[in-house]
Amino acid sequence: MNEVYPFQEGVILNVNKPSGMTSFHVVRMIREWIHCKKVGHAGTLDPLATGVLLVCTGKATKQVSRLMQFEKTYRAVVRLGIRTETDDKEGTVIEERPVKAFTKRDILNVLKCFEGEIMQIPPRYAAIKKNGKPLYRWAREGVEVKRDPRRVTIRKIELIGWKKPDIDICVHCSGGTYIRALARDIGEMLGTGGMILELCRTAIGSYDIESALTPWEWKERFTGHENLSIA
Repeated sequence: MNEVYPFQEGVILNVNKPSGMTSFHVVRMIREWIHCKKVGHAGTLDPLATGVLLVCTGKATKQVSRLMQFEKTYRAVVRLGIRTETDDKEGTVIEERPVKAFTKRDILNVLKCFEGEIMQIPPRYAAIKKNGKPLYRWAREGVEVKRDPRRVTIRKIELIGWKKPDIDICVHCSGGTYIRALARDIGEMLGTGGMILELCRTAIGSYDIESALTPWEWKERFTGHENLSIA
């Protein structure tokens, strides 16, 4: 039996975004499936990233700003020794450096430097706007613009594993934190450069990945809804 969802009144869907899909693509699919004009998400995930994407419908779109302020948790694999244009594995490699045989203590000492309130320079390819245009559009046009540092809070960084050249971490942080920028800066502090190899957002506030459904799992739940007609 299918559940009834009051899409116009407002629903918050905890979506597990797959890799290779933009956040906007997820929103567009769900909008088409539920025939609701007002659909938006509470915090962009990079195409490479997977994990929790909160999709709001109807009147719940008014909660987007509030939801974006919730603490977020990420699981990330940082690859040392490589710098790319996008600060992740999908970008063009701009530099390669050797990686030393760091000890676990070496890594922990560096991670500790990024805990607390810090100033972070966004990646060149980011959705944040400069002079009315997203940074990624300036970057695609080959135009260098000044990226103003942003104040963010990283409550805790847990070291899950270190096997040269990859650092596996879990990051608990405020909204607006760029994990790609964190990977870049960790690499720079270690003297090797760094980029994101894998990234998963595991939680936004109390919305966690264990209770998230993929877009197609949500589609199955929607099938048969009175406001829905799925081909």
